[in-house]
Amino acid sequence: MDRSNDIVIPAKTGFLNDPEAQRVCRVITDAGYDVYFVGGCVRDAVLGKPDSDVDISTNALPEQVMSLAEAAGLKAVPTGIDHGTVTVIAGKDAFEVTTFRRDVATDGRRAVVAFSDNIADDARRRDFTMNALYSDPSGRIIDPLGGLTDLLARKVRFIEDANARIQEDYLRILRFFRFSAWYSNQLTGFDPDALAAIAANTGGLETLSAERVGQEMTKLLSAPNPAPAIAAMRQTGVLSAILPGSDDQWLSIVVHLEQHLRLDADWVARLAALGGQDAAARLRLSKANARKLELLRDIGFSGPPLPEIAYRHGADIAGQALLLRAAMAEDTPEIALLETIKRASQAVFPIRAADLMPTFEGPALGARLDLLEREWIASGFTLSGVQLLDLP
Repeated sequence: MDRSNDIVIPAKTGFLNDPEAQRVCRVITDAGYDVYFVGGCVRDAVLGKPDSDVDISTNALPEQVMSLAEAAGLKAVPTGIDHGTVTVIAGKDAFEVTTFRRDVATDGRRAVVAFSDNIADDARRRDFTMNALYSDPSGRIIDPLGGLTDLLARKVRFIEDANARIQEDYLRILRFFRFSAWYSNQLTGFDPDALAAIAANTGGLETLSAERVGQEMTKLLSAPNPAPAIAAMRQTGVLSAILPGSDDQWLSIVVHLEQHLRLDADWVARLAALGGQDAAARLRLSKANARKLELLRDIGFSGPPLPEIAYRHGADIAGQALLLRAAMAEDTPEIALLETIKRASQAVFPIRAADLMPTFEGPALGARLDLLEREWIASGFTLSGVQLLDLP
């Protein structure tokens, strides 16, 4: 077993200092079994990133984990016992403890597994080398497949045969691009073996549910700079497979302008920049996000002046509309525009219905209010209530 030259993850790492996580580990190790933190929490600890969800792996069988936990006064729930997972509840925390496994059969969506006492078997059924890292309860890294080298080089690489890993679960195609957007060194490009295998397996994307595709795309588009990964998706045929009619030509400009204007990244606005047919349905967006996407597509490339958008829809929406319009025009807007947008979003129409009654009632009242509001907006929100009431 490779202990990676006895490399230890930072002592300040959350799960190393979590008394409940350590308690769960002791329950298992005191009985003579091996136990490790595994996957994302170890990967992110090595990189110094905030703690990810804590997963625990062991050579103890699920029934043994349940028995040991209950004997120690902990609650154990067989949440996925057929696949080796037991949820152990310690204090207010819940930890998924999964027995080492190896794949027996896969169909591109789910796997039939058998339990194993070999950590390398467990590592080989994971997707990328950087996710096949383990840490014992003291923080010492166990690296069965050489993933630490890839992680430190910021290289997203499938474990062993990329083609085989993809055919075990076609969602790994999208996960590759999502992990590349978040973790890879984008100056060194993407793993060519991975791209070749992805291009040869895009047909498998049809087997994925819209929910799973949408979840991955949301996470990908939320990355600091998803543009290189999205470009690679286009080049391999993945982008057109999941979002027909989309085009990433403006995405890198949007990301650049976000940084220039110091605006928070908005994955829905980035999705609007991509375009594409039936994006809300194909990605199974929530009703709120679908409405936001439709609005940004309506006003992001043409439509009312930005101050009016800010007044009617808020500064955030107006800021994203500014990004989209500037990207399409390949223009760099002045940061001062954001102050104009902010003021417009805070403007309050100085006329109430009661101010116009009884001279105007019914439909005439609504029409008069609408007219005066449009005049007020056209004035840059400067006309007073008295001035508006004096209008013919």
